[in-house]
Amino acid sequence: MTTDRILAQLPSLRALVIGDICLDRWCRYDPSLAEPSRETGIPRTAVTATEVTPGAGGTVANNLAALGVGEVAVAGVIGDDGFGYELRHALNRRRISSDLVVVSPRVHTFTYTKLLNQATGQEDLPRVDFINTQPLPRRDEEQFIELIRESFTGFDAVLISDQAETGCGGVVTPAVREAIAELAQSHPGTIIWADSRRRIEHFRGIHIKPNEDEAAEALARLGAGATLASLRAHGNAPALFVTHGGAGITIETAAGRDFVETTRVANPVDICGAGDSFSAGAAMALAAGAPARAAALFGHRVASVTIMKKGTGTASPQELAEP
Repeated sequence: MTTDRILAQLPSLRALVIGDICLDRWCRYDPSLAEPSRETGIPRTAVTATEVTPGAGGTVANNLAALGVGEVAVAGVIGDDGFGYELRHALNRRRISSDLVVVSPRVHTFTYTKLLNQATGQEDLPRVDFINTQPLPRRDEEQFIELIRESFTGFDAVLISDQAETGCGGVVTPAVREAIAELAQSHPGTIIWADSRRRIEHFRGIHIKPNEDEAAEALARLGAGATLASLRAHGNAPALFVTHGGAGITIETAAGRDFVETTRVANPVDICGAGDSFSAGAAMALAAGAPARAAALFGHRVASVTIMKKGTGTASPQELAEP
């Protein structure tokens, strides 16, 4: 299936992103204004401009919207706070529905604050992250699961973004994974795709996409003798996609293994968000009817465009169209 045929199908499809929907705050600071505080003597970081974009699962949704997917929605749990307000408006400006987002006073909005040197344009100071380290409150978890169950029907593709790197605090909890596994059984025609930094082996009955490091860590957790084939079988995944940066994609299915060679992009500008771009492209290609190999190549094509842009970039149909 060609890139153009996949792109032609996307406006007729609906996609839902479930999981950690975060806020990215891109703060430009002026190093020449780093005069010490009179009270503490500690030099200040003088932020002169701020741009906000949806991050984590929001980055996936950004890519889906930029690709021309007909309808894009996100489902997650965010705080009833200023960062949450900014996040909802950033989503709505991109025509991404936030109607399925639970706004809770019991958590705060997962936020990445990135500090870019105004003189160089480089991110050269430690990032400031606002994270949740306590389990998702039961009341919020139950409301979140109920929203997912009520809204699942009608989406052609559902993408799970499990981005939390702490032991708890993310919204893709065991109960959420169990609900998704049940929905996968009752909606066999829906493409369901999971990307997880630390828990990819815990998803059942859906497509899973770790990068090579995440796959290796999952194999170590499964124990001695674990292989990609056993990782796929462990969760009864229709397909396991392992990305190897610019070196290709391994696809593992019940029928065996396929390795998709790709062309490495020379001198990428920013690889942040490349995995999210790949997931958005590959999952929607599957929803458009592409076989696994064509879906992997389409996902790689999307990521190849986005890594040539600063920040978590996106790719438009015009940038992807075949010459």
